[in-house]
Amino acid sequence: MIPTPYLLFLGDAADPLAAKVAQGIRDWRPDYAVGQLRLEGCKADLKLKDMTIDEAVAAGVKTMVVGVANRGGVISKSWLSVLSEALEAGLDLASGLHNLLRDEPELVRLAEKHGRTLHDVRVPTVKYPIANGEKRTGKRCLAVGTDCSVGKMYTALAMERAMAKQGMKATFRATGQTGILITGEGVPLDAVIADFMAGSIEWLTPDNDDDHLDIIEGQGSLFHPSFSGVTLALIHGGAPDALVLCHEPTRTHMRGLPGYSLPSLEDLHDTALAMARIVNPACRVTGISVNTAALDDDEAHTLVKDIEARMNLPTVDPYRHGAERLVEALASGRN
Repeated sequence: MIPTPYLLFLGDAADPLAAKVAQGIRDWRPDYAVGQLRLEGCKADLKLKDMTIDEAVAAGVKTMVVGVANRGGVISKSWLSVLSEALEAGLDLASGLHNLLRDEPELVRLAEKHGRTLHDVRVPTVKYPIANGEKRTGKRCLAVGTDCSVGKMYTALAMERAMAKQGMKATFRATGQTGILITGEGVPLDAVIADFMAGSIEWLTPDNDDDHLDIIEGQGSLFHPSFSGVTLALIHGGAPDALVLCHEPTRTHMRGLPGYSLPSLEDLHDTALAMARIVNPACRVTGISVNTAALDDDEAHTLVKDIEARMNLPTVDPYRHGAERLVEALASGRN
């Protein structure tokens, strides 16, 4: 287990969304998040206390978490001096980047010298099977999005929280680095060898009680040329009984791809449902989650109301308004 609490390292994040790992921890495990450390030019701010490493150590921090999720998942050379300083001060390091901490010789040397641990959470630790597509007991719900970083993890976590409050049997199943850092377990799906991705999700969501629901964290988007493969692996490995559509309404193009516009919610509905019914013919779309963080209250209310009328599906911002209506629709079997 990664020692807590954390100092969240935001580096030189180009925008708030680039610090989504740190933001997720801040929002869902606030007791872990003691402070933030930002470099010059950082465009993200979690509204936590800005701390030096010495201040963090004095405040009881045990681990500095690299809270940045940049394109390609690389450790910037400009970060290395700060990461080294953290090890020298007695902190562990944790990261969910593709570029592993353990592949940086100086960090390895300092960790060994000071008796610290490098936690690379984006490294598969299980020998996953190849998917077989066999039906499993229990129920599963998957969040799918019109784009990357639209709120799929927040939707799944909010639904699990609402279900727990109602005494329902539900488990959030993490499939990315942020979810793993929040819950302490899961599958780092985009680091799994392609032939085993769907199988890893079958492994993550095994047979369960008939009234138990696995709420599976979504990744990527079927419409994103860079990351559609990981989404399809989730759909086929998860064999969901229900899909929740996730959308960020202010996007002008796909994340990182100015030449690609976002699909409509109608397109997402039809495409994702067709893919899901290959492995589970009974799959349904039960609701829509809209990330309204960029809108004021009136704009958000109007938007979700309009989308609900257009799509004839319960539509909410589950982080802003609560996920109860999404849970109610899921439990009621509404199409």
